[in-house]
Formats: sequence, structure tokens, C-alpha cells
Amino acid sequence: MANTKSAMKRIRQNNKRRLHNRVFRGAARTYVTKARTAIEAGEVEAARSATLLAVKALDKAAEKGILHRNNASRRKGKLMKSLAALEKGGSK
Repeated sequence: MANTKSAMKRIRQNNKRRLHNRVFRGAARTYVTKARTAIEAGEVEAARSATLLAVKALDKAAEKGILHRNNASRRKGKLMKSLAALEKGGSK
């Protein structure tokens, strides 16, 4: 347990920030999973809309500093590559 007032305050701040970050990180994960599922199912329209939502969630998380921008970019690239392969008619 923290001994100083500043350490106790830092614990409170860290916990508050962690809960705030979980919302955006969890949303991004959920949207990415839904997009991946739609792509694997082969549903082009559903996959396209789910991928756009996932990209939006990843951008928002990166903008807020919850995900590193390169991490978000890498995830978006993988999703878009899979979507393009599906739209082209080939496999991943």
C-alpha cells in the first residue's frame, strides 16, 4: 500500500485512467473481432461495414493515445488486406 499522499493520488489517477482506457481498447477489440468474423464468413457487405467501424474505433483509440498509432495502423492494414482479398474473390 502507498505511504505518501502523492502515491495514493497516483493510484487513484491510474485506476481512473485504466477504466477510461478499457472502454476504447475493448471497443476496438470488439469491432476488429466482428470484422474478422464477417470476413471469414465471406459476407462482403457485412465485412465492409464491420471493417469501417473497426477502422474508426482503432483510429479513435490511437488518437487518444490508448493504442500506439503504428499499432493501430498495422491492425487496420491487416483488416483492409483481408477485406480486399475477400472482395477480389480470392482467399486470404
